[in-house]
Formats: sequence, C-alpha cells, structure tokens
Amino acid sequence: MSFVIRCLDCGHAAPFMPSSTHCPNCSSQWREAEYDMAEVGKTFPAQIKNRPFDLWRYQELLPIHTPNPIIRLGEGGTPLIQAVNLGMMLGLPNLFIKDERQGPTHSFKDRQAAVTIAALKEGGITEMVAASTGNVAISLSAYAARAGIKLWAFVTSLVPGVKMREIALYGSQVVKITGSYDQAKQVAAEFARQRGLYQDMGARTITAVESMKTLAFEIAEQLTMLQGAPPGSTDDSPKWRTPDWYVQSVSGGMGPLGVYKGFGELRQLGMVDRIPALAPIQAEGCAPMVESWKKGLEKAEPVLSPKTRIETLATGDPGRTYVMLRKQVNETHGVFESVTDEESFRAMHVLAKMEGISAEPAAAVAFAGLFKLVRAGTIKSTDTVVVNCTGHTMPAEQFLFGEGWTRDVDLREKAAQAVIPQEGLLSALNNVTPNRFPRVVVVDDTSEARRLIRRILQSQGDFEIFEATSGREAIELITRELPDLVILDLMMPEIDGFAVLDVLRSDPKTANIPVIVATAKELTVDEKSRLQGQIQSLMLKGDFLNDEFLEEVRALIR
Repeated sequence: MSFVIRCLDCGHAAPFMPSSTHCPNCSSQWREAEYDMAEVGKTFPAQIKNRPFDLWRYQELLPIHTPNPIIRLGEGGTPLIQAVNLGMMLGLPNLFIKDERQGPTHSFKDRQAAVTIAALKEGGITEMVAASTGNVAISLSAYAARAGIKLWAFVTSLVPGVKMREIALYGSQVVKITGSYDQAKQVAAEFARQRGLYQDMGARTITAVESMKTLAFEIAEQLTMLQGAPPGSTDDSPKWRTPDWYVQSVSGGMGPLGVYKGFGELRQLGMVDRIPALAPIQAEGCAPMVESWKKGLEKAEPVLSPKTRIETLATGDPGRTYVMLRKQVNETHGVFESVTDEESFRAMHVLAKMEGISAEPAAAVAFAGLFKLVRAGTIKSTDTVVVNCTGHTMPAEQFLFGEGWTRDVDLREKAAQAVIPQEGLLSALNNVTPNRFPRVVVVDDTSEARRLIRRILQSQGDFEIFEATSGREAIELITRELPDLVILDLMMPEIDGFAVLDVLRSDPKTANIPVIVATAKELTVDEKSRLQGQIQSLMLKGDFLNDEFLEEVRALIR
C-alpha cells in the first residue's frame, strides 16, 4: 500500500511510524495520512465486494501495512437503521441511525481503538498512555488487552464509576484525576513525557482520525443498498449515496473530522458526488465550539468550568480541532448546535420508546440536536439524515426518571399459601394498573398514524388509549367510553372528522370533551372557520414534535 504522512503546517511528507508523533521537519503534531488515489482506484471498490462487512473492508484507505487478524474483535460493520417512528414524528421519511452501540465495547470509539492498537502492535509498542472521558479508554483497554499492550488510562473523577470499573476489568491502570478533562490530558501528557511512553492525542493521532473515515464509507455503501444507486451510476462507474446531513454529538470533534475526510476520499475516487452537511452537537453546559462558531470566531474560546451532567462531552478547550471543523462545517453548509442536559435526557426517552434504541446521554445529545434543527427548519423534510448513535446503553441513572416510575406488588404475605386467591391477585394487580390514567381516544384510518400517536403518548406518560379506525367507530367509542381527550384525524372515508365533531358537540355527554385535530391536510379558510370553537388545538402530521404534542395533551387533561 502506498501512503505517506503529510504535515498540515509545512507540507513535509514522511513514512508512517506509529512511535513518531511529530513532523520530523517542523515538529508539528498536526499531520494526516495521504494515499495514492490512482493506485487505490485500481482495486477499490472492486475488491471490497468479496470482503466481510467490517472496518477492514476498506484496508486500502487505512494506515496499516499488514492488518493483523489476531487482534480483531469484530469492529465496524454496524447497522444503518431507518428510524421509521422518529421519521414520522419529525416529518423526515429518510432518517437513519448509524448504530455504533453494536461495536465490540458498544461505542464508536471501537473504530479508533482497533486501528490505533493495530498500528502500535505493528510498530512494536508495548505500553501507552491515554486521557479519556470514558468510552475511548474502554475501547483502547479491550484492544490493548488482546494485543498485549499496557494502557495507562487517565480519567476525571466525574467519569461514571461503571466505566472506570470496565476499564480496570481489562487490566488497564486507571488514574483518576480530580479535575477537568483538559487537566487530565495535561497530567497524562506529562506522565507520558517523563516515562517516554506513546501517548494517544485524540484528533492529533493519525490512526484515530483515519479510523473515523470508515463511518463515511459504511454509511455511503449502506445508503446505496437501502435506497438504490444514485442517478448517473453505472456498472462501469459505480457510485454510492451521500446523506444530506450527518449529525453527531461531539466533545473534541474527532468523529466529524474523520467522516468529512472519508467522504472527501470517496469523492476523489469518483464514488460520491459530494460531502454531507455536518452538524456537530454539543452539551450546552460545555459548548466552546458552538458558542465560538455562532460568534464568528476563528479560534475557540475555552470553557474553563463546564456545567453539564454529561461529563463525557466536557471538553472545554477543543484547540485546533475547532479551527479545522469550523472550516468543514462552513464548507458543507452545516451548523454547530447545542442542547441542554434536560433536552438530551428527554431525547433518551424518546429514542428508546419510539425506536427501541437505548443510548447513553452523550449519544442522545445528537438526537436532541436533530429535534432542534428540524424545529428550526434547518433540516428539511426532503433531506436524508444520518445520526450517529455513538454510545452504548448505560445503567439508567435515577435522575432520568420522575416519581412513580415503578409500581410495586407485594406478595410476601401470600407466600405461605399454596395458591393465591384470585381476588388477592386482582387486588395486587390493581396496584400495577390502577384505573386512574387519563383516557384518550385516537381516531385515524391510517394504522401508522395511530401507532405514532400511541407511541408518543406512551413515551412519557400513563394513558389508557383507545383506537378508532373510522368516523362511525369513533362516535360509538367516544359515546361509550367518555374519554378525557380525543385526538382526531379529519380525512376519513364515509364519516369524516368534521362530521364526528358535529355529532360530539350536539350530544351533552360528549360536548365538552377536548379535541386535538392532527391532520395531514392543509386546511382552507372555510375549513378552519368550521373548526373555530370546536377544537382545542390543530396540529399538522409530520410537523409536530414529541414534546410539543405532549404539552398540548397535558394542558388539556389537567
């Protein structure tokens, strides 16, 4: 394989040696791998068709001379999942989730660890130092254990204890720093200098950025399989699809740097036509890149005292990474955005309950950012969007739940009895499902719409939900059940929503039941006038977000 390491400051090109972390000409730490694209183009993508769908499928564009299969753990090749329910909620039919939870240690950092440890093993390095907010140390620890490399992991005292214990489980030495992540990096650097050890330097580590390119390669290839080849593609000149947006939560920003480089290399090879707009999302309590970008600053203003409970994203000083990422975001017409901790925790609930994907808070930041960008109109309904679900499920912390998140059934008094009396069991079960939940009737002739509304309601509240598939069925159901709220579609065959409203308002028993109309129809002036005074709220399907809809519901059932 033909590649060199080129300095980003002086342009000097040198062979890749994992132990060398500086340019031999000017001592800059900022370098990147550069490949002979004419040579790569002779075999790529023709040869990859016969390879397993994993990270090493793209070995021609990775800085490893001879990939060692002995130290692999099944890295890469994670699913690209179409988010049907979230897409319906947001009005984004082409929304996809890159599920990086399914890596060997359940984090996108497995890519970084796999390529970095492979390079160190190839270079004969047996001991290394890394500072981490959690996931990268876990990934490096797993691969270092497999390769027989000693890892010194410097983490802040704010890193969740469960992550520290996992790092230690692999045999790495955990060094807990009571201070910020930036301070932990400084201590780790001094430790490595004094002992003459190799140090992982995040975005300045060549293998780290190169590994993240494989996200771009996989996304482009998977989108093509899911959506078909883009226009203009032929058997002789195959092309892959590019999403319109790539959304990822960031701390230091290395992931989007690599993704940008990956799509750029595919474009050089003539395999894609463009690079997606980048949307790096930060936690509001530590968002130096977002705040600096919004101020138009070329260099980031550091955040000296991060104020976020999402500690794994608390990088206060992104340094030169921001300068590089700012250029890429502007070039792709992307955006930086931040979200509050509360918005991120809410997104965790929505993601789990709408799509069956349980992610850690740092990963949920990206989804909260997506909701914000859709609400602002920055991301359009016609866009194809890929969100990186970067991190694995963590044990859910108590603060994520309100009171009453469990319901207890105590059968200890019945333990001595061979058979629990039926009335005793029913009494116990009444504690689980007491008949005191708000009762909601959902009326829509489309099963997908009913399912969406049901999932939104179930995602953050206790509701007894009834469904009607037609206007006639709705009238009978509402008259019989007398619910607390009706969510009504207007466009139905035979008896439409307007007629249902007329019947409900003419009956004293149902006249005062609040109604939310959720419709895909753009209403005329006359139709809006007909609804005047009849309903409490009007929402367009695909145009309402989970929290906005729930706020309307809660206001009406108080």
